[in-house]
This record gives sequence, structure tokens and C-alpha cells, in this order.
Amino acid sequence: MKKQSTSLKVTAGLGFLFLYAPIIALVIYSFNASKLVTVWGGWSLQWYVALFQNEQIMKAAWVSLKIALISATLASVLGTLAGFVLSRFRRFRGKTLFAGWITAPLVMPEVITGLSLLLLFVAMESLLGWPSGRGTTTIVIAHTTFCMAYVAVVVQSRLTSLDRSLEEAAMDLGAKPTSLFFLITLPLIAPAILSGWLLSFTLSLDDLVIASFVSGPGNSTLPMVIFSKVRLGVTPEINALASLMILIVSLAVVAAIVIMRRQNRLHPPS
Repeated sequence: MKKQSTSLKVTAGLGFLFLYAPIIALVIYSFNASKLVTVWGGWSLQWYVALFQNEQIMKAAWVSLKIALISATLASVLGTLAGFVLSRFRRFRGKTLFAGWITAPLVMPEVITGLSLLLLFVAMESLLGWPSGRGTTTIVIAHTTFCMAYVAVVVQSRLTSLDRSLEEAAMDLGAKPTSLFFLITLPLIAPAILSGWLLSFTLSLDDLVIASFVSGPGNSTLPMVIFSKVRLGVTPEINALASLMILIVSLAVVAAIVIMRRQNRLHPPS
């Protein structure tokens, strides 16, 4: 039994080393003074300074953050409503089709999704005159479309496992459906909504394929800029940019864990 436990620890350690060793090396080499990525030339912050002076990367970063914030928020609202309908409403005509439409982006190849959305936007522009060209609006719509599927799945699973005794008690005391949702149900599913928001934010910030189909001139996202630069060779600026993104995501995950733990203390799961 002890040998088995040791082997599991060694296997887990090797797995984590395989996953995180390249990330650690990337962060270390972002402080490299040398212009060559693979040659160590001492510690320096010059590539972080050069990164913030690069207008193309800064503009793309701002576009990506703006799109990710808007898309994650819209996806959280729409995904929460969809998850609520799927978990609380009794069977209605078209429920199976509705559930299939909601979960389709989870299994659909990104190339197919991006091409479909591009054709949709072109048809809408020719028929309705909106959206006028491809840009930030079309990227937000595209990211919201596939991100809300993840939020709906997370919220639906939380609502399915939720103890409804508190809701039934509130209804017995005369709570109206609107008050019941905002005062009882919403605080109980808040950790799931937050998880869905963080997942949507990460997916939107990381997306390259779909954004490449639905973006226009002057609206390149950060992954698109990075991909175009990496094709010519990795530079120390890219290492610095990747390190900052890792820091931002790590801080967001830590903040989410703290919030969810605090929420679980106030509302222990059933």
C-alpha cells in the first residue's frame, strides 16, 4: 500500500513537472537580458519596458480585454437564464432541441463555428445592413455565443444539485418569484455563475480561430497578434507578455477561490 502511494506521488509529480516546467522556464526567460530567447544573458526588465512601449501589442491587449469582459458578462447572463430554464422548467415542446442548441458549441469545431458566424454576419449585413463590417461587435457576438454554452452547463449542474428546501420555505412565507430568485436562488448559485464568468473570460481572451473569421481590419485581438509574431520567431517580448497573462489569470483564480470559499461559508452546499 505504501509503495502504491509513493508511485502515485511520483507519477503526479512527473505529470505536474511536464505541465508546468515550460511555463516556469518561460517566466524566467522573460527576465533575460539577451535578445536570444534560448541564451541566458542575465537578469533584466528591459523586455517588459519594451512590451509596454509596443503600441500594436498594447492596442491588441486592450481590444482583447474589452471583448473578454463584455462577452463574459453577456454569456453569464444568457447562460444563467438558459441553465435555469433547462433545470427548473418542466418538459415543454422543443426542450430537447433547445438543449441541443445550447450545448452544440461545446462539441462544434471552432473552424465550423467561425465560418458559420462569418456567413451569418455577411447575410445579415446584406439583408439588414447590420452589423456594418466585421469588428469588435461581431467578435463580441461570436464569443458570447459559444461562451454561454459553458455557463449554461455549469449553472444547470449547480441548480440540479441545489437543495430546494430554502426556496420552498421562502415560497411558503409568501415570497414572490422575483424576490425568490434574487434573494435565495441567485446567492446560492453565485459561485457557479462566477466560475462560468471566469471560464468565459478565459476562453474569450484565448480564442484565436473564431476571432480570425469574424474580426476586421484594425480589430486584431491579442492572440492574433501573438500568432502573427510567433510565426516569424519567438521574441523576449512575447515571453514578457505571456508572463503577465499568467500573473493576471493566477490572480483572478485566487480571487475566485477566496470569494467562493467565503460564499460557501455563508451558504454551505447541501
